[in-house]
Parts: sequence; structure tokens; C-alpha cells
Amino acid sequence: MARKRKTITIPDHGISRDVVLKEMESIRDSDAKWKDGKTFAYVYYAGEEHYEFLKKAHNLFFSENALSPMTFPSLKKFEAEVISMTADILGGDRKVFGNITTGGTESLLMAVKTYRDWAREKKPEIKEPEIVLPISAHPSFEKAAHYFGLVTKKVPWTSEYRCDVDAMKRAITENTIMLVGSAPEYPRGMIDPIKALGELAIEHDIGLHVDSCLGGFMLPFLKKLGYPIPDFDFSVPGVTSMSADLHKYGFAAKGASAVLYANEKLWKYQFFSTEDWPGGIYASPTMTGTRPGSSIAAAWATLKAMGEDGYMKYSKMAMDTAQQLQKGINKIPGFHVLGKPDMAVFSFTSEKINIYALGESMEKRGWVLDKLQDPPALHMIVNPLQGQIIDQFISDLRACVDHEKEHPTALTEGMAALYGALATIPKKDAKDTVLGVIADQYKV
Repeated sequence: MARKRKTITIPDHGISRDVVLKEMESIRDSDAKWKDGKTFAYVYYAGEEHYEFLKKAHNLFFSENALSPMTFPSLKKFEAEVISMTADILGGDRKVFGNITTGGTESLLMAVKTYRDWAREKKPEIKEPEIVLPISAHPSFEKAAHYFGLVTKKVPWTSEYRCDVDAMKRAITENTIMLVGSAPEYPRGMIDPIKALGELAIEHDIGLHVDSCLGGFMLPFLKKLGYPIPDFDFSVPGVTSMSADLHKYGFAAKGASAVLYANEKLWKYQFFSTEDWPGGIYASPTMTGTRPGSSIAAAWATLKAMGEDGYMKYSKMAMDTAQQLQKGINKIPGFHVLGKPDMAVFSFTSEKINIYALGESMEKRGWVLDKLQDPPALHMIVNPLQGQIIDQFISDLRACVDHEKEHPTALTEGMAALYGALATIPKKDAKDTVLGVIADQYKV
């Protein structure tokens, strides 16, 4: 049953700033204590020294607005240089252009909008444009299709949890305007076969977007360290655009992501402009108008301060920790990591016990792990400084497993995991249920 909404009004008289700040600190007590290393989602932490530096860089441009690059040329410089550095990291050259967005979702929205507008000009005969993508692709693509009037056609995984290229080939029609691959996909940490997808894109004269929001600032450095990372970036023929989140393993401040295109002509389809407004000609390269200069400046500062050696160091730390965690999980009888993850992101499950109940038991001990579905699993995004909690995590996991074996909860049936909410809901009538859950989250 939906909760009734309370009425909250502005105070008659302003409250002391010190009192307000103390109240905010008190309210924050119920949040995940991510600095203790027990949170495997949502926060990407490179240590207190970088954290304090990041806040200073962010606050230097607290009020500046990237809506007007001519008014704030500093932000124009920061954004252009961040895009150039990111393009270089991702195998691009001087022909690659792009923008900083507010996050991965906006980056993917902009990419879909760009291909839609490209197709309107280059393939006007297409009246119902389609995106062909793996079932593992981020739901932001479906969100974008919903917003921009496109159709999504999803193709299955292989047994290795990677995009089935043959299925994608069969799904392409005369209405297809773009393909999608992930590097890696979120649920299992696998890189799709980007080279094969690039060949399909070239064959059908359509774009290929590689969503590397999660891996764009780790995979290139792992590859340089000698890990067996397959080609996935602009060096692959057929890759026409990419996204990479600066605020994930780029360790920049939220929200900052980069969306990039192989050439200037394609990039310009991302833009919007209108010329007949009384306020003057309005033009914007991304979804938003006002863009906070603070996150753009902090992204530039992070790339400069971190350097290639910093990213190499933290990428290796995260991978070492992830591999040790996977080894410990695989040693628990009846448990296994799904597939062979390419980076410090993975999920694990068990056919012996209720994995969702196990997740809830771990949450009671302070651990934050997302729940996944098809099959039910627990998800971990590993940060570089979490090496200190490996033994504690495995110990708590074993204790929770033992408890669940002694007091078993029925195996999960007819339940779905709710992304970003550490929760499960009934699969039956899931859409209506989840919309109600979301609405309730924002009622006081």
C-alpha cells in the first residue's frame, strides 16, 4: 500500500547554519558507511588524500556554469582537455570529439539521440528506427529509446555471458540504426566481442556504441599491465562512439561522464539549437542547459593528478582484491562466480541456498551488495582500497551461509531484483510494483 505524503513547509525563520549542518550530519548516519570498505556499489574511492584534493578542486569552480563556454573559458579548456585525454586513453586520435555529461545515463541518452538524428538525415526511409543490443546492456539504452521514439531489439548472452554475435547478426534489419556492446557489461563484468560487433556495424553501415562507463578508466590500464583484455575501444574498426564515466574508476567527482564520437560530423548530431526564441539563439551540446563547472573542473584535476601511473596502480590494486575475493567465494561449497570477469566487477551465486536471503544477512552485518536476477546473484564492484576487508568479508559470508543452511529460507521463486535499491520485489506485476516503490522513496 502506498504511503501517504506528509506536508513539509519552509521554516518561518531561518535556522542557524551550524544547526543545519549538524542536522545533516545526523541524517547521514543512516547512509552506507562506504569509507569502511564494506560498500561494493555506488562509490569509487581512491583514498582520503585524493578525496580531500577532489573536494578542493571541485569547490574552486563551485558556482561556474558550463552553459556559456565564452563566459567561463576555463571550463571550456577543462572539458576539451578531458575529452582529449579520455580519447587518448580509449584508443582514439585527434578526430575524436565529445562532451562531459552528468553521468553514464546522460552519455547513453546522448549517443542514442545522436544516432537517431544521423539516421533521420542519412537514412530518411527508416520510419521505425531500431537499436540492437545484448540483454546485458545497461537499461539506459531502453530509457533512451523510450524518450526518443526508438525500438530496442535485445539479443541473448552466450554461455559465457557475452553478447551472442550470431544472434545480433540475425536481429539486424533495414530499420537498424545502431548496435551496442559493453566493456564490460554491468551484471557479470564481461567484455562483449567488440571486434566482431564492429565488423557487423561496418557491413551494415551503422554505428556501434561501446558502453565503457564502468570500465573505460580501468580496462586500458589493465591491458598495459598485461591482463588479457580484448580490444574494445576506438582502435577497433567499426566503433563509432564510446562512453566512459569519469566519476567511476576515473575517481572524479559525481556527476561526470564522457561521451565520445569517432569524428566531428557524427558528434554534431548530438547538438540541439533553436533560433527563434526572444531570448536569443539557444544551443547546447548535451541534454542539460546549465552544467556545473565544479564536476568538469574536478574531472580535469583528477586526470592531471592521477596520471597514468596512478591509474595503473589503482587498477592493479582493485584487480588483485577482486581476484582474491573471487577465490575465497569459489572455495565455499556450492558457491561460484558467474563466468570469467574481465575486470574488478563480478557476481556470484549458489543453487543450494536463497541468495537473496544471504544478501539480506550480509546487509545486517553492514555489507552493501546489489542483487541481480536471471539467475539470482549478488553483485560486487571492487574498489582498490578494499584489500583490507577481504578476510572479514569471506568470514562474514561463510557465517551467513552457515546460518542460512541451519535456518533455510525457501529458494527464491517469482522474485525480481530491484537495481539500485538493495531489494527484491514480486516478478508478477513488477512494473506497477516498482513504480509504486519508487514513488514511495520520495515521500516524506
